[in-house]
Amino acid sequence: MTLTLADVRAAHTRIKDRIHRTPVMTSATLDAKAGARLFFKCENLQKIGAFKARGATNAVALLSEEEARRGVVTHSSGNHAAALARAAKLRGIPAYIVMPSNSPQAKFASVRRYGAEIIECEPTIASRESTAKSVAERTGATFIHPYNDARVIAGQGTAALELLEDVPDLTDILCPVGGGGLLSGVAVTAKSVNPEIRVFGVEPAGADDAARSLAAGRIMPSISPNTIADGLRSALGELTMEEIQRHVDGIVTVSESEIVNAMRTIWEVLKIIVEPSGAVGYGPLVDGQLDLAGRRVGIILTGGNLDLDALPWMKPGE
Repeated sequence: MTLTLADVRAAHTRIKDRIHRTPVMTSATLDAKAGARLFFKCENLQKIGAFKARGATNAVALLSEEEARRGVVTHSSGNHAAALARAAKLRGIPAYIVMPSNSPQAKFASVRRYGAEIIECEPTIASRESTAKSVAERTGATFIHPYNDARVIAGQGTAALELLEDVPDLTDILCPVGGGGLLSGVAVTAKSVNPEIRVFGVEPAGADDAARSLAAGRIMPSISPNTIADGLRSALGELTMEEIQRHVDGIVTVSESEIVNAMRTIWEVLKIIVEPSGAVGYGPLVDGQLDLAGRRVGIILTGGNLDLDALPWMKPGE
């Protein structure tokens, strides 16, 4: 299925009363540092603390009554897990969430708050997928993929729809990429609204499957991704790969130190909490890796869920 702007607009109409229209923040300090005008779309202030609320809510809303009665199942390191648990609770249906054993405790707690059943698995993509398949076979629940699902991608694209309504003259958008659901939705939306907008995905160097996949022209999954940005350890899916190839201008990778510096800068200057995955979009501007001087740049801060007792700049024992 090829995603269209009409799909994204329909998704927004469907979910807008069940999500936040998140604010766009600016900072003269960060503008001066980058030599550009920066507009931060604060999805860390979204329901469940991440943009994932958009796609999950849209997907669950589109289930038939028969599908809904059997519930939903997914695998996720945290934010999609909480988003699907919340969406299921809003519709009054069961949710079964497969989570890697190394997911942050804050994300386990978030899923539990929405009453979903958690099934832990080994922290590998293969284990996530096989465990979710087993749960679906046992329960009859409908599998809602974290990103490789047209309903989810359309929902994620609503973040860009709002951003471009609030700041219509953007020249560039920087968006974190893990599985590619958000980047796909953002790119389709942005290019449909204004084909001249440049859209860049940003990912950790330790989980650089999107950059390698785009260069190779086929999916090149990371076998053992290694990054503090736990939400970006997923591999691209077939749907997201197609949309990224079609619409994204490039993929930029950032180091672990750039991720931590981006996260800390956002905390200190914008005075808001973002998780490592959520700060990745700002990473290329921390040390001037990406020159966007004189441009008007939208940056999507994707989430704000993390363990406050294990911040990345803390020394062991603090």
